Amino acid sequence: MTIRDVAAQAGVSVATVSKVLNDRYGVAAATVDRVRGVIEELGYESSLVARSLRNHRTGVIGVLVWDIEPYSAEVLKGAARAVRETPYELVVYAAGGKGDGRMGWEGRYLSRLSGTLVDGAVLVTPTVQTAPGTVPVVAVDPHTGGGSVPTVASDNLHGARLATDHLLGLGHRRIGFLGRPPRDLESGPQRERGYRDALDAAGVPFDPQLVLAGGYGDTDLQNAARTLLTLPDRPTAIFAANDVSAIATVEVARTLGIDVPGALSVVGFDNVPESALCRPPLTTVEQPLQLMGQRAVEMLVALLAEETPEEPHVQLPTRLVVRDSTAPPNPRP
Repeated sequence: MTIRDVAAQAGVSVATVSKVLNDRYGVAAATVDRVRGVIEELGYESSLVARSLRNHRTGVIGVLVWDIEPYSAEVLKGAARAVRETPYELVVYAAGGKGDGRMGWEGRYLSRLSGTLVDGAVLVTPTVQTAPGTVPVVAVDPHTGGGSVPTVASDNLHGARLATDHLLGLGHRRIGFLGRPPRDLESGPQRERGYRDALDAAGVPFDPQLVLAGGYGDTDLQNAARTLLTLPDRPTAIFAANDVSAIATVEVARTLGIDVPGALSVVGFDNVPESALCRPPLTTVEQPLQLMGQRAVEMLVALLAEETPEEPHVQLPTRLVVRDSTAPPNPRP
């Protein structure tokens, strides 16, 4: 269906239909009603690209993610909720996890979308400090270091201390840490620092053998968890820096005949819905993922209105959610 079909059905010129679509004056009210009736009857929608060429705006916000997995899915829910209160629509652009988190993916995506398909973008877990492109952007779980891009994150340092203190309080002293892949996000180093700070405050020596980076795929995560759980003096507890890694750890422990939480306690980070559904339900640190997506969109809408966000770098609180995957350590025979 094209604009010419609408014009022919309504008995007007293409220019008149264009004026109606763009709310321009100079068209009689009766003609506007007739054209809008035909548009609705035919189900006509103007192309986003054509709209951007005419108005230099598309009315669309993009959310760019490396993959749609539990973390990004929760952020997207909050972003979608925030868009409902705005004149904008939402488009999600993902690579499906191809390329194992290759640096600079957001630059490639923005170059494809900016100026023709989206007016601005939310970048979820970006790999660079500054975002190339010509449209405003806001980063969720930003790259480490400085940069001029507005950001939304959670209090990762405090959350990691909560997780490690919980395990220490149960009596664990040999606590493994399964970190995030080395993508230079702020959250990764902060969670490891919180883990190490808690050990130091409790007088527990840091053992580098108990710290491993996870991976991007299921196999990488399972291999990292298996390495920790097959050490000669394996940990009695593992703090995984995200729930996906924690759930993989529970699954590997099951295949090795290690009972959770009887012989191994596991704590995750994120509190995605899957954490409450696994067996046993996962103790985890909650970061408000949906609120992070919501706040990012609100900041982006302010930037699109050429307003300065009140807080360019927002940090939201974290809290510990205790479930059934943690318990005091059992004495080993």
